[in-house]
Amino acid sequence: MLTLLTLFFTSFVVAFSGAMMPGPLMTATISESAMRGPWVGPKMIAGHALLEILLLITLFFGLEPVFKNEWFFVIVSLAGGGIMIWMATGMFRSIPTLEIKTVTTSSKRMNLYLSGILMSLANPYWIIWWATIGLGYVMISKTHGVTGVIFFFLGHIFGDLVWYSAISFAVGKGRRFFSNRTYKILVGSCAVFLLGFAVWLVVTGIGKVIG
Repeated sequence: MLTLLTLFFTSFVVAFSGAMMPGPLMTATISESAMRGPWVGPKMIAGHALLEILLLITLFFGLEPVFKNEWFFVIVSLAGGGIMIWMATGMFRSIPTLEIKTVTTSSKRMNLYLSGILMSLANPYWIIWWATIGLGYVMISKTHGVTGVIFFFLGHIFGDLVWYSAISFAVGKGRRFFSNRTYKILVGSCAVFLLGFAVWLVVTGIGKVIG
């Protein structure tokens, strides 16, 4: 049980790190929340979650032979670790200029659930994340069977839900609840965690090679 909880927690923090960075989904969430209130975030993440569930099923059932190849694990570990180091570096560099901007140019008739799907697909970093970090997590969690994959996904989507709900509430209810300084501190903290996890993943991959 402790291993499953660890899987949930690390997945939560890594997802939180990725969710914090600006992109199409965050832009749409902020824009819609300014006009439609604090429930925009959870609704858009519901659409986002549906897309990721379909992707997760594909990864879990469609790549069974590949998962059993040790060299594939090594490649994914090194690639995923490298991508996370790149992401963490980018997060550190962006901290001085980060700010929550309120934009109010979108239409009230936007379907929030569908928007959550489309804005995710519009982000190339989402595809890169699942092709490297996400795939690595699936491989690790799969060693604990379906339960492990479920704990990974729950941690992952809960991280997204917490962040986008916070953004939606802050914009929908007023900026006083969420300052730019708080945003920068959270991004910096998650960058540190992401860097540490990346080093662990790279070391694990190298260990498979020399071990």
